[in-house]
Amino acid sequence: MPTSPLRRRTVVHLALIGLAGAPIGALAADPADPTGIAPIQRLYDALLVVMKAGPTVPFAQRYAQLDPTIGAVFDLEGILQTSVGPSWEALPADQQSALRAAFRRYTVATYVSNFSEFDGQRFEILPTTRALPNNDQVVTTHIVPKSGDPHRLDYVMRQVNGTWQVVDVLADGTISRVAVQRSDFRYELLRGGSAALVVSLQTKADELRGG
Repeated sequence: MPTSPLRRRTVVHLALIGLAGAPIGALAADPADPTGIAPIQRLYDALLVVMKAGPTVPFAQRYAQLDPTIGAVFDLEGILQTSVGPSWEALPADQQSALRAAFRRYTVATYVSNFSEFDGQRFEILPTTRALPNNDQVVTTHIVPKSGDPHRLDYVMRQVNGTWQVVDVLADGTISRVAVQRSDFRYELLRGGSAALVVSLQTKADELRGG
């Protein structure tokens, strides 16, 4: 049986995972959206569709529904390179490609698995953002369950090639997904190189798909 998608543990886990792959259908920068809120609204709209579809819809179908939105909303390539670190540039092209594919598959599978059912939850996006010194914008959101306390997720938004995209996610407004992910990824790279990281991500994706 799928676990409750909005428990605190799940939300923190989602804030710590990484995303990778080439952007699909990236959102053009909207002059009416100077702070990057619109992509987060698009993400949450897509998550609600997947949640309302529920586990009676095949996992592969829900995966296919969500994958393009994740590709558009996040700076997938940038987050992956930051998480891998300086060794990324030294990797052969085929190894980079394998990492992108495994990383993306694991990421989308994680979202599909954890946002697997709808029970009256809602997403709230604050209408004002917080500017960082480098001109990034922080969009604050709350995931509000039918009962119980809301969970806070902040999205760090950056203009990437003329589009607003997520470059980090902060659980409870402070815990950086990219920082934690960097440590996890580099452990796998030290243990067995890019092949070990690819296997780890593929295994996790298979487990999520199966249960």
